Amino acid sequence: MPKCEVRNLNNEVIEELELQDDVFAARVNKSLLFAAVKHHLDSLRQGTHATKNRSQVSGGGKKPWRQKGTGRARVGSSRNPIWRHGGVAHGPIPREYGFHLPKKMVKGALRSALTEKYKGNGITVLEGFPLQTHKTKDFRKILDKLEAKKKLLIVDIRGNENLSRAAGNLAQVKLVSNRDVNVYDLLNHDRILFSKASILKLQEALKQ
Repeated sequence: MPKCEVRNLNNEVIEELELQDDVFAARVNKSLLFAAVKHHLDSLRQGTHATKNRSQVSGGGKKPWRQKGTGRARVGSSRNPIWRHGGVAHGPIPREYGFHLPKKMVKGALRSALTEKYKGNGITVLEGFPLQTHKTKDFRKILDKLEAKKKLLIVDIRGNENLSRAAGNLAQVKLVSNRDVNVYDLLNHDRILFSKASILKLQEALKQ
């Protein structure tokens, strides 16, 4: 059974937490991870790109010259795609890039990502975030004690206003609740900082 040390804000070990095998020692499915990351990134795309085809470009109502007798190529409109200022053939149109990913696949990908991070010693569990102030400078000192200097993802339960305000101004630090954890964030950050309450609730939601 995987185990993890629980630390306080002074980086002192206070207890040991047993984690569930099916969440933190699962089989890593690379194809599931790829699908989950693609699903997340595609859902962020606005899909508002557009070009005008020949029916949408202004002008071009009159035939530029007669059909025969000029020696030039026949043409019906100055707005056809091969002319300058003409319409665009087969150009992009507004569309939705997001697609549906079944819940079982999402949970499986989360278990794979958490297992990958656990094996790489990328998970740290804290007793909690009982911050006395919302000042970013004070919170930065706490992170320095925890040796959290790279891209950091902080996962905590909702309602900690001091933590939300203190972490909001730090570069390369992202705060999410246990309900909003996604595969892309887990893989895109070097280290994951969980509160004990959040990791217990997350593994409860992901257990098989």
